[in-house]
Amino acid sequence: MPSMRYVILQQNSDLKFVEMPEEYAYQLSALNLRLNKEIAKLTAANVPSLPLAVAECDRLDLLQPSLQIMSGINYINELESAFASIQEENYPLISLLTEIRALQAQLEQWYEEEELI
Repeated sequence: MPSMRYVILQQNSDLKFVEMPEEYAYQLSALNLRLNKEIAKLTAANVPSLPLAVAECDRLDLLQPSLQIMSGINYINELESAFASIQEENYPLISLLTEIRALQAQLEQWYEEEELI
């Protein structure tokens, strides 16, 4: 069984728990921190609001039935879709999308190799 790690994201008082392959969790955290830093520079009207990576852990036991763990591939696919829909003219959005898509491709390959998709 593959080793997984959890990235905890916070948006206001809401938490998201993203399950990532251990070797890619840090990349998601770093990407999230970079996107949060750069998103303020975007001038488009449809810029998504992003949660902030606040923690990573090796084991996660959720005690509230209302909370769920999201797979890393689903999270990155939603992130890519949100950023691909931005109509930005004043900032080189392509570099952010390139970073998102690079991690997306790595995760797709990992999930295919592990046959978890």
